[in-house]
Amino acid sequence: RDIYLRDDKRILITTDRQSAFDVVLGQIPFKGAILNQLSQFWFEKTRQIVENHMISVPDPNVMVTKNCEGIPVEMIVRGYLTGVTDTSIWYSYEKGERVIYGIRFPDSMKKNQILPTPVITPTTHGEAGTHDERLTREQIIEKGLVKHELYALMEQAALALFEFGSDLCRRQGLILVDTKYEFGLHNGQLTLIDEIHTPDSSRFWIADTYQERFSQGEEPEQYSKEFLRMWYVNHGYKGNGAPPPMPSELALQTAKLYMSVYEKITGSSFPVFEYPITERIKENLKKIG
Repeated sequence: RDIYLRDDKRILITTDRQSAFDVVLGQIPFKGAILNQLSQFWFEKTRQIVENHMISVPDPNVMVTKNCEGIPVEMIVRGYLTGVTDTSIWYSYEKGERVIYGIRFPDSMKKNQILPTPVITPTTHGEAGTHDERLTREQIIEKGLVKHELYALMEQAALALFEFGSDLCRRQGLILVDTKYEFGLHNGQLTLIDEIHTPDSSRFWIADTYQERFSQGEEPEQYSKEFLRMWYVNHGYKGNGAPPPMPSELALQTAKLYMSVYEKITGSSFPVFEYPITERIKENLKKIG
């Protein structure tokens, strides 16, 4: 995202740039508009759970938000034992760890298995180009990153958002596997910021085929950035050094996947907006002053 400050507001422009492993890998057509419109959908539906930063959406790629003070902890909620990055719980579980993020996991679990109950695995909020670091609840409070009372509110909000998102996705034929929430403070009030339940911040699987594929030891059908992430892993890249160039076919496949997520969740066709993006954004921003 490109972020601009105007008076007491922020203007967030969600671009088509695609990152994974905390590295920018290339561009995905229409990605910015998909993420922005999908976040708008979820922000409107979850205000009863926790306040969020959205004020208006003057352009498919633009969101005007409250200027919140960021909280330096990302709340990752996980419902399944999976993942390929070194902050994922499967990465540690596969190496024999059973206490991960301060949480004890049962023995004899398999990759992609549902967890007994969703868990929160927080990380630092790394700056651009840096890797997020694993944290435990105790470390967050001991280091003074977040006060105990505020962190308890963040946990409560994150789990409630995940439950709401999981229920809606299930009705639309998707599994919300795991997701990231970012919070800030606005006039002292806990506020959900950044994005919510998008294919960039979340992992989705197709519900209908999950159980059969899991029973056969096959990977679930991915409907998220994990599809692109797995392509890079299979080509020997996990975030260190220069990434392989993104093939145009991979970019197009990812764009189609992101559109499908939008359409499955919202129940509406994705409106393909006009190009060039920059000129359209300028015109729409002029309209709001």
